[in-house]
Amino acid sequence: MLDCAIIGGGPAGLNAALVLGRAKRKVVLFDNNQARNKVTQESHGFITRDGVSPSEFREWAHQDISKYPSVKVERVKVIEIKKESSNLFTITTEEGKVFTCKKVMLTTGLKENLPRVKGINEYYGKSLFSCPYCDGWELRDQPLVLIGENSNTTHLAKVIYQWSHDLVVCTNGNPILEEDDELLLKRKGLIIKKERIETLSGTNGKLEKVIFEDGTTMNRVGGFVTTDLQQPNNLAISLGCELNNTNGIIVDDFGRTNIEGVYAAGDTTFSGPSQLIIAAGQGVRAAAGINHDLIMKEFTSREF
Repeated sequence: MLDCAIIGGGPAGLNAALVLGRAKRKVVLFDNNQARNKVTQESHGFITRDGVSPSEFREWAHQDISKYPSVKVERVKVIEIKKESSNLFTITTEEGKVFTCKKVMLTTGLKENLPRVKGINEYYGKSLFSCPYCDGWELRDQPLVLIGENSNTTHLAKVIYQWSHDLVVCTNGNPILEEDDELLLKRKGLIIKKERIETLSGTNGKLEKVIFEDGTTMNRVGGFVTTDLQQPNNLAISLGCELNNTNGIIVDDFGRTNIEGVYAAGDTTFSGPSQLIIAAGQGVRAAAGINHDLIMKEFTSREF
């Protein structure tokens, strides 16, 4: 019987495994290496680890976790979680192995749906990004593009302006800008392009041009995109976890979901900036919540 099964090996899951290991908890971390930030070359904003690559971060994290014998890593995909009782879950992997545990932590991140632009995947993570706090410094004061297809476009344009005033906002044919917002952006010197984008042009993932269906082009060296986020699998939904309006799992201050015994942390609970250090911190808090609840259960149990 495990104390906890952690589903997902990103910064939240890794840090949670570390904290629970140090609390002498029997833990299995399930990690099939499908991290959302795999396309990223460098991760920023984490003090002492600024500029670390996702692969380096994972390697160092696994070295830290390996010091604690009660934590095991299973490099397989979890396909089903069943709640058998208030204090018992069964975890089934794609290989057919079944694990039993008292608590479950979901740290599976979110799946990003990029704007519908031909070739955009070639540039995402190299010269096009979703978070100015993560990658704005490297693009500072350069000619940038924002490709936005949802209601977050105006807000993101305002944020990007802090790093570069040379910004073209592309709506890719979508009527998403309110008239007042459009006028505000133009007054700040931003260019608005409402035409659909034909394709992007560049070399080795480095953006050079945005080519529009009307034949016009604009030279840009990089930029940002809005993304639509969703849960990467049906695990949270099948357990009955409530989601917020950005498809993140709703949790309390210690990672508890509305389902007793199920916790969540990191990007899968998305409610603000999506950064390595925030996800890792949320993993710590959720791990503390799990350890606390297991302790309280032990001291209120009628079994001696």
